[in-house]
Amino acid sequence: MEWVDTHCHLDGEEFDADREAVMQRAFETGVGKVFLPAIDLSTSRRILDLCRQYPDRLYPMIGLHPEEVRADWREQISAIKSCLSPQVISIGEVGLDYYWSREFEQEQLEAFEEQVRWSVETRLPLMIHCRKAQNELVTILKRYAKDLPGGVFHCFTGNELEARELLQFDRFVLGVGGVLTFKKSHLPEVLPAVVPLDHIVLETDAPYMAPVPMRGQRNEPAYTRYVLQRLAEAYGVSEDEVAIQTSANVARVFGVK
Repeated sequence: MEWVDTHCHLDGEEFDADREAVMQRAFETGVGKVFLPAIDLSTSRRILDLCRQYPDRLYPMIGLHPEEVRADWREQISAIKSCLSPQVISIGEVGLDYYWSREFEQEQLEAFEEQVRWSVETRLPLMIHCRKAQNELVTILKRYAKDLPGGVFHCFTGNELEARELLQFDRFVLGVGGVLTFKKSHLPEVLPAVVPLDHIVLETDAPYMAPVPMRGQRNEPAYTRYVLQRLAEAYGVSEDEVAIQTSANVARVFGVK
């Protein structure tokens, strides 16, 4: 039984001391592949280098994260776009985030829309981050709905209405991670009610958001097994079925088998 961690910041300094061991634990647990999102130019370059060392195991994305958007976003975007290569599987991590500040609200909107256009041009799926900005996000995506190749709404934690609104973009899936396992999470009820299992992929967002029983520790790809187990419970299916279906979803969205 193998599955995919579709969102892990394995390039982060949190893994500098034991990155190889982290990867070994993941593969021994059942994680066959790990997808690495970038947040800016330096991480885009670092991720490409890291993935070259582990072909068929690690897969790179490039993009400008909304929290990294500043007045110079056009220069950043231009430099990041130069990193595009056949190795890249997705444009990400991109999106909108108004949780902490709206200082660069307009810049975020413009930077996100530009990267949506990249997705349309390159046919690479999007890895989308969204906090406190779903209305604005959906407005932009609707402009390109017919042409979008698909993607992932990363770290979904919303309600049934929000899930339905996102899944109107039928080539997209929801990324589900450690929040599913939290005691107060409503996801075990929300997801089976409105989200077919063929519209879900597994993720960690490591080193953040570790699932129960590892909550409070550094997250890592091996811990996707706890998300998989909780997802199987919520949907009333076997863990094998979750692994098979989510892996098929990954192949459909990213073209990675």
